[in-house]
Amino acid sequence: MIKRKPSEVLFDTCNVILMVLVIIVSIYPLWYVTIASFSSTSAVSSGKVLLVPVDFSLDAFKQMWSYDDYAIWRSYGNTIVYSVGGTVLSMVLTIIGAYPLSKKYLKGKKFLTWLILITMWFGPGMMPNYINIRNLHLLDSRIAIFLIGCISTFNVVLMRTFFESIPDSLEESAKLDGASHFRILLNIFIPLSVPAIMTISLYYFVGRWNSFFWAMLILKDKAKIPLQVVLKKLVVEMNADNSQAGMIDYITTSRETMIYATMVIAVMPMIILYPFIQKYFVKGIMVGAIKG
Repeated sequence: MIKRKPSEVLFDTCNVILMVLVIIVSIYPLWYVTIASFSSTSAVSSGKVLLVPVDFSLDAFKQMWSYDDYAIWRSYGNTIVYSVGGTVLSMVLTIIGAYPLSKKYLKGKKFLTWLILITMWFGPGMMPNYINIRNLHLLDSRIAIFLIGCISTFNVVLMRTFFESIPDSLEESAKLDGASHFRILLNIFIPLSVPAIMTISLYYFVGRWNSFFWAMLILKDKAKIPLQVVLKKLVVEMNADNSQAGMIDYITTSRETMIYATMVIAVMPMIILYPFIQKYFVKGIMVGAIKG
């Protein structure tokens, strides 16, 4: 066994301590929100909740369930629809855009690539997008939520890079067998690109799941708004209660615990999905980094 120098031991010890601190700082906020949502209102207001639930209670979830005529659960369903449907649409467009750009024989490939890349530096901004939506008569329409941000230049480049890592010999062999580009894409490129597809799908899904700005700006019908807009409304109402003189602290704290409960159910899909796609996520990022 090789004897380690004191400086190496000290360095490793400092690294371990630093990593433990980073883990605690990263995990504790979510842990606190979780235990506070399962604690009584009085325990949260008195600051007794630190590491475990105090006076275990499901009142926050019961209050959340009935809030504003079951608005939270309705908006939760909307968020699932927007996130899943939007991710599928985004992936279809990303794959369709990346496949031809990965071909060396594509005429004008360099020009098309730069034409796409320039949108990363010079985006249209909020007002042009809003005016387009208004002119298309898509205000207060679910379709607008699917269309806004339905494709990312960065993800197209990442997908193209992964496609370029697939040997040309596979495509040439398929062409000799009479396969069309659609068949080559469907039967060769997509099955071999599962890591990249899962990685990019996660990017799109998380982005859509956490998005609230455009929904808040476009949608007026309560039946169409996503969960994040409802959560923002709860936070605004709680802040309004805090600013009003004579309000009872219990009401504000009760709403605070309900917000915690809403946050818990909002992050659950991410927590459930990530362990299943983590292996694809790591592999997809590594290939993109090496080829890029």
